[in-house]
Amino acid sequence: MDLHSRYPALSDLKARAKARIPHFVWEYLDSATGAETITARNRAALDAVLFRPAALRGEIKPDLSCSLMGREYPAPFGIAPLGMSGLIWPEAELLLARHAAKAGIPYTLSTVATRTPEDLAGRIGDQGWFQMYPPRAPDMRDDMLRRAREAGFHTLVLTVDVPAASRRERQTRGGLVQPPRLTPRLLAQVAVCPAWAIGIQATGMPRMRLMDSYADQTKTGPLPSTAHVGYLLRAAPDWDYVGALRERWEGRLVIKGVMEPEVAARAEAEGVDAVWVSNHAGRQFDGAPASLDALRDMRGATGLPLIFDSGVTGGLDVMRALALGASFVMMGRPWHYALGALGARGPAHWHDVLVKDMASNMAQIGATRLSELAGRLITAG
Repeated sequence: MDLHSRYPALSDLKARAKARIPHFVWEYLDSATGAETITARNRAALDAVLFRPAALRGEIKPDLSCSLMGREYPAPFGIAPLGMSGLIWPEAELLLARHAAKAGIPYTLSTVATRTPEDLAGRIGDQGWFQMYPPRAPDMRDDMLRRAREAGFHTLVLTVDVPAASRRERQTRGGLVQPPRLTPRLLAQVAVCPAWAIGIQATGMPRMRLMDSYADQTKTGPLPSTAHVGYLLRAAPDWDYVGALRERWEGRLVIKGVMEPEVAARAEAEGVDAVWVSNHAGRQFDGAPASLDALRDMRGATGLPLIFDSGVTGGLDVMRALALGASFVMMGRPWHYALGALGARGPAHWHDVLVKDMASNMAQIGATRLSELAGRLITAG
């Protein structure tokens, strides 16, 4: 089967994924918080960025390679962290890590993934990034850092935009609780998704295994549906926390979830290696501006590399972010839509869609290198 003829765009992968995974899982993956107005703002901001088409340029063979934090990549995109990834599709973390290693792009393992850093050791190649929700206890923090480092992860991503639990009303209505528990209502949804059910039966119900290993350090009762043990093990970080990580982590350090130019401006002085511009795809706060609008403001505030996410649905969106100052683009949901749609074949297919989309669109505007994208903008806002 030619996957490109059946699933040429992310919308096709989303439609198939929605049909193949249980409704409560879909609501977890696809939902934001509040009225989800930020989803439309992310989309509108991206759509407003236009390029000037080019004529009489001869044959264009775009080069998608780029550099980020001293490393070379064949394409300017990677895999962002997504909590409980293995709930979306069985063994999602292993499948995504394997693809990242083969393709030579970064894969970011979440603190609240269903696999531990040790599970990915030897499978991630040299592409491992570890995303940290900051533990409150210093000894727990240091142990997480040790485990990530010993498992081969070279870049640490500190998430800084989750000072409190979000509500995620759609997720709550969907019935997901933490740890996941199959009620009769949810079992009825599972029954109509046999591929997902068979995979989960083989691997066991997904749990936050890294967090579970520290659970005995926390005394707690039942958690709300949008919370998890990770909420009980972390505090909202400050610059002192960043400094403590910088002292203890020898690799690259990224702060993720920044929307303020003044934070980006200070980051370099604090020893941060890159700033990740993100509104968490609307999953934390519905009243934020589009990530792309924040990126515009951020570029003039720092000389550090800027990583971008939120709302990206194809190669043209990657180009838009790069043209407005991003150094690299990360995606979380799209890779998981691809897994839900196609299982183990999904990541490679979505990667190929992105590459083909970028190559086609760069040819349309006469750009042979990523550095030429900004010069082809009609409007940068």
